[in-house]
Amino acid sequence: FNHTNGQYGLAHAAHNFHCRPGVKSLPNLLSKAGYRTAIVGKHHVNPPEAFAFQEQLRFQGGSRNVDAMADAARGLFAGSSDRPFFLLVGFHDPHRDAKGFGNSVSRPAGTVAEYQPEEIAVPPWLPDTPEVRRELAEFYQSISRMDRGVSLIVDALKDTGHENDTLVIYVSDNGPPFPGAKTTLYDPGIHLPLIIASPGQSRRGITSQAMVSFVDIAPTILEFAGVAPSKEVARRSLLPIIDEENPAGRDIVFASHNFHQVTMYYPMRMIRTRQYKYILNLAHCLEYPLASDLWGSRTWQGILSSGGKRYGQRTTAALLHRPREELYDLRKDPDEVHNLAGDPGHADTLARFRAELQKWQEDTADPWLIKYTHE
Repeated sequence: FNHTNGQYGLAHAAHNFHCRPGVKSLPNLLSKAGYRTAIVGKHHVNPPEAFAFQEQLRFQGGSRNVDAMADAARGLFAGSSDRPFFLLVGFHDPHRDAKGFGNSVSRPAGTVAEYQPEEIAVPPWLPDTPEVRRELAEFYQSISRMDRGVSLIVDALKDTGHENDTLVIYVSDNGPPFPGAKTTLYDPGIHLPLIIASPGQSRRGITSQAMVSFVDIAPTILEFAGVAPSKEVARRSLLPIIDEENPAGRDIVFASHNFHQVTMYYPMRMIRTRQYKYILNLAHCLEYPLASDLWGSRTWQGILSSGGKRYGQRTTAALLHRPREELYDLRKDPDEVHNLAGDPGHADTLARFRAELQKWQEDTADPWLIKYTHE
């Protein structure tokens, strides 16, 4: 978790958050095990020695040029007949640019779907405004371009003979880049895409109901690569459950957030089970800070200019001003609107989650544990 590894927020420019050098990363561990490690596209962590990829693949046109990125990956695959490889593909899509989603140029022209704002179904956590519809249309176009890039990468694996010996993991790093999702611990911010294809699968095309976390990704890769996993790594790997739709023992996840940009201090911790979510807002006296790309979006500026009192199912005020504790019954309240933390009927549930969260913070060496004694 970020509070354990030290990467509390963005690594670049003034933000300058760095992972602790002693953290054992995938490129470092796999390099020692004889893997050829490479990255193509977005590289968004520091310091370099903690994530020592052997190669950074070069290509033209920036990391929205998915065709060029796939060509670079193809070269790696074709040249890796005698040595296993680990490739991290960092698409820029569907991240926001300073203005829009980079859709002004489609490479090659005509290969990416476009969407009409009036035909889009607006999700319930967003307000249905012209600004939102326009930005969703642009967002979906950016997703379609990335989908094309994923397809091209998979085609390159097939064409170079690596389709049946490569573990492929597709994952998103955060929720949609809109207020109410990205940088929050509400479900639109943390219920994210995860698709895994393993050569050893006996069943394919299944949808697993397991509740898993991105801290399970590295253990999964290490087990597949045969890199002497510890008992903890083996316990967290997803490979043993990849053929199961309802595996036992995967009924709870934890999450942590501290910063996005350096100016965005808002530490939160979370537990989510199949029925409940508990969020501890450790700096709840502060107004919730929006990332600069979200604050500058047409979606948010439209709310500000119109004085909009509601934002999706919440009030705008509730999005920005949060209590110390939030507790939601997700079966009855999937939009996380009705906070039960002050409800006497849920006092036992609240007490249980408080204890479980604190134990998890202790187990993961959370520096923010000090707030239990200093406040």
